[in-house]
Amino acid sequence: MPADVNEYAYQLGAEPSGIRELFAYGLQRKTEIGADKVFDYSLGNPSIPAPESVKQAIIEVATSVDPVDLHGYTPAQGYMTTRQCIADNLKRRFGFQATAENVYMTCGAAASLGITFHAIAEPGEEIITIAPFFPEYTVFVGSAGCKLVPVMARESDFMIDVAAVEAAINEKTRAVLINTPNNPTGAVYSVENLQELAAMLARKEAELGRRLYLISDEPYRELTYGVQVPFVPALYDRTIICYSWSKSLSLPGERIGYVYVSDAMDNAAEVSTAIAGAGRALSFVCAPALFQRVIEKCIDEPTDVEAYRVNREILANGLKELGYEYIEPDGAFYLWVKALEPDALAFSERAKQFELLIVPSNGFGCEGWCRLSYCVSKDTIVNSLPAFKELKESYGN
Repeated sequence: MPADVNEYAYQLGAEPSGIRELFAYGLQRKTEIGADKVFDYSLGNPSIPAPESVKQAIIEVATSVDPVDLHGYTPAQGYMTTRQCIADNLKRRFGFQATAENVYMTCGAAASLGITFHAIAEPGEEIITIAPFFPEYTVFVGSAGCKLVPVMARESDFMIDVAAVEAAINEKTRAVLINTPNNPTGAVYSVENLQELAAMLARKEAELGRRLYLISDEPYRELTYGVQVPFVPALYDRTIICYSWSKSLSLPGERIGYVYVSDAMDNAAEVSTAIAGAGRALSFVCAPALFQRVIEKCIDEPTDVEAYRVNREILANGLKELGYEYIEPDGAFYLWVKALEPDALAFSERAKQFELLIVPSNGFGCEGWCRLSYCVSKDTIVNSLPAFKELKESYGN
């Protein structure tokens, strides 16, 4: 390691993200053989453009707000009008008495999570999450000086294994982190599953005599196919929501989201103060001013999932006909497919021979699966099916 730099930061910078590495490989292959010959399922980058209403809101804000204020600093927590707009939206949609004082504007859900871990946990404490999980959780939790403790979901349906989570809780546990709809499986945790989790957490709080938080990471909340995502604060009082419009409005590059501390929490004011303090400590203050105002105008804009629905059906049905096994996704835009050998990394490497770029499950905290991100063009999916056939045949199937 080079001298005079932080060792932890250096290791993070030197350690490549498997997903990003695969995506970069795909870019190189496209320049070599043509984009139409590479079937890149690596990155969860929305392929549906932002709604026209977003464009109009940008124009309206840019032309109606005083130029000095347009790009000026916001309050550290965000504009009160934006926070009130979000609280009102939660009231309308879920009948929940949310208040603006418990909303903190952030640069996307990643910042929301980082702030939350620093706000609620002391170094050395543990955060439980459900595997498979978004790989960066390990980094976010580690940066707060805490330990991420993965607990495998039920492999039959990838719902939360509540008994296994309970077994993992100890005197160092501070929170359970869930992601529904889930990246990478597409599973949407049922209300019954979440009620069981909530009852267990309440029981363990009383048993241990310490507060246990439930953190709900929700960038895919609006991307569902015929199911409803339960509103977690209505099921467990000590809930914190980390939200982003990256997927729902196809705005990943604008980095706009929020933390919401449930008003039902008995220490909501203290947690919200700690959220603000963690944001200050991490210099995650004053979320993008322009897009706070844009969100005020577009907060009720419905999410267009039709293209993803079509892609999901074509890919799932095509792979089913070829004999692949997968979990039927109820949300997000990922298909969780069983690898054709126990070593998912070796399976992903073999897939490259057929120009198929699929993400092995190793980085998500389990073995034997792979993630296909179907937020791509329909042509990519249709044209990739012969390659999947060749991949399967290469195993003698």
